[in-house]
Amino acid sequence: MTKMRPSANHFGGDVSAGIEEEPDGVIALEPELARVWKLAVPLLAVRGNDAHTLYALGLARTLLHAHPEADAAVVLPAMMLHDVGWSRVPPEEVLAAIAPGGGRPELVLLHEKEGARLAAGILEQVGWDAARVPQILEIIDGHDSRKEALSIEDAIVKDSDKTWRLTPHGIDTVMEWFGLERGQALRLCSQRVHGHLFTEEAAAIARALSALESVTQWPERQDLLAGS
Repeated sequence: MTKMRPSANHFGGDVSAGIEEEPDGVIALEPELARVWKLAVPLLAVRGNDAHTLYALGLARTLLHAHPEADAAVVLPAMMLHDVGWSRVPPEEVLAAIAPGGGRPELVLLHEKEGARLAAGILEQVGWDAARVPQILEIIDGHDSRKEALSIEDAIVKDSDKTWRLTPHGIDTVMEWFGLERGQALRLCSQRVHGHLFTEEAAAIARALSALESVTQWPERQDLLAGS
């Protein structure tokens, strides 16, 4: 679990007065996306897709900062709704669809098609810009199976989705999905991410995440953890 509160204050004093309220890089969820989330979250409660979606959304915001030419009003709702279709796949078959060394491509296609259908209803309910909806649905319907990116918006969604695997939450999740040790999960995620991204920025983020997780595996770091 991510640490939210300290277990100690080694300095002994209060430094909170020197902390800015909104420093660069700290992001929030916009109210219009929060409305989408409220409708999407019941459909995302499958194999951790709810938390995955939020972390992927954060990565998408980072890539949008690097690509101001991309339309955030397409990328962000597509990112938030890209996996709602897994709710229409039997829960016991979801991992079979994406398991290494096998997979059920027909289930991947099903979750994309159903995801686009469900997303259309949610976007209509929240009154999302109708002119953008066709592109959003096109991105969702093919975000896993389509090998090429149709646009910079599609590339950002695809890259954010994949790069999540190398985040601490992604590694934790994949470990539990397949019963893997952390090092095994890191190697599996690395082989599924590196060389499969469309933007240079996502590739750099993915390299950094892999490097940090690699350090955790080093005997030197393990020795420090054992002594803490």
